[in-house]
Amino acid sequence: MSYTALYRKFRPKEFEDVKGQEHIVRTLRNQINAGRIGHAFLFCGTRGTGKTTIAKILAKAVNCEHPVDGSPCNECAVCQAINSQTSMNVIEMDAASNNGVDNIREIVENVQYSPTQGKYKVYIIDEVHMLSTGAFNALLKTLEEPPSYVIFILATTEAHKIPITILSRCQRYDFRRITIDVIAARLQELLDKEQVKAEEKAVRYIAKAGDGSMRDALSLLDRCIAFYLGEELTYEKVLEVLGAVDLETFSQLFRYVAEGNVTGCMEILEELVVRGRELSQVVTDFTWYLRNLLLVSTSEHAQNIVDVSTEQFANMEEECKLVDPETLTRYIRVMSELSNQIRYASQKRVLIEVALIKLCRPAMETNYDSLLDRIRMLEKQLEQGVPVQMVSADTSKQSAAPVKSQAATEENYQALKKAIPEDLQEVAKNWDRICGLLSGSLPATLKMAIPSVGEGNSLLLIVDNEIHKDMLDTEEHLAEIKDAIERQIQREVQVRVQMVDSKTTNPADMLDLSKFTKMAIEFED
Repeated sequence: MSYTALYRKFRPKEFEDVKGQEHIVRTLRNQINAGRIGHAFLFCGTRGTGKTTIAKILAKAVNCEHPVDGSPCNECAVCQAINSQTSMNVIEMDAASNNGVDNIREIVENVQYSPTQGKYKVYIIDEVHMLSTGAFNALLKTLEEPPSYVIFILATTEAHKIPITILSRCQRYDFRRITIDVIAARLQELLDKEQVKAEEKAVRYIAKAGDGSMRDALSLLDRCIAFYLGEELTYEKVLEVLGAVDLETFSQLFRYVAEGNVTGCMEILEELVVRGRELSQVVTDFTWYLRNLLLVSTSEHAQNIVDVSTEQFANMEEECKLVDPETLTRYIRVMSELSNQIRYASQKRVLIEVALIKLCRPAMETNYDSLLDRIRMLEKQLEQGVPVQMVSADTSKQSAAPVKSQAATEENYQALKKAIPEDLQEVAKNWDRICGLLSGSLPATLKMAIPSVGEGNSLLLIVDNEIHKDMLDTEEHLAEIKDAIERQIQREVQVRVQMVDSKTTNPADMLDLSKFTKMAIEFED
């Protein structure tokens, strides 16, 4: 006999087994008990929250010969036929693959025939938002006034795509994300039935990874059991199977970031890559860890919100003293931007390295929260008694090049070389050639600007006076620069211009791509 996945094997067959959607279950049972059954329902909610499951239970309940408190008995001939998927009264249709007008016309033609067994014919249309405009229009009249023996149940994950004319004809039910506690309790119940031993910490991590979806959590549990078949499921084994990272690693990574320790961050990332961790999941989990730190830092009752052990919570309270909430907000912003970029990136590791260096070196950004973080780091240096080199007025006037700051040291530049996005590496290698392709006085003006890395892997041209900014920051000149870049490297790169105050901003604190023109830039896969 073939194996049945856990989410199919333990799919609820009556309302009592449904978890996390009590508000919907109670309403539907009251309708059935009172005989006030609607003719059209719209079930909305994220994946794996029970939309199709409740639709099937409702289809059984309205046709059941001996319902028990509004729930199907699962023993009569009608219930058994629906359970075995042989009933002619319950018609399921996937609108993702049957979204045309002809598919809806077939339904409209069939509703005129009364059910052969039971009281109602129930049409369950899944992913209904995928129907075409013509298909929705073909369904309108029948949905508004169907025969008395017909019930429509529409299910969707994207309710905003449903036309208002359809919404107004249905009873709408919004399915909630299922809480970690409810999912964990259900997983433990099924593990007991399957006679599989598992640590509570492992079960809760799988429940959290399900992200509010019971089906996703069951699928992850299925995967973990299969990998360690016949063994006890521990927290470490779950992390290994799911490619996840433990909280201790994130704790150490955060401490390195707070210290501005680029080398330490790169070593942890290298370790995660060697261990085969999924980098997208690392970004998501670290962002969540920072979110928890922000809650601990700003909320009086964070222990009721943050799902960690008492020991880990005490550790997080100590970590919150390392930075202020504004800095944590900046960290979360940078990691959230990275989460959006990394989804379709070919060089995920490089993007993560750039983000970590941004966290350690707030001077690379000019946002308000970055400036606050730079002030925090300067205050910390002053508290620790970092010596400041005194330069006389005469020598400072004669000096053509400013003294290099900590961000411009050879060690940091080696790290930055590896972290430069691939497109901007090509721009750096071909910078002189790109300038040579421009016309008029544009090449000379461009030589006055510092090419750097902007948001979204764009090329940021940094200038220190209004004249150069007005010269470069025009639609015509930006288009000419973009065209020169595309002709030289055969890739499109976005270009932005930004002016800084030369009196208050040290050029040595900026990532100058032109300094890498003659360097062999290497990066690892």
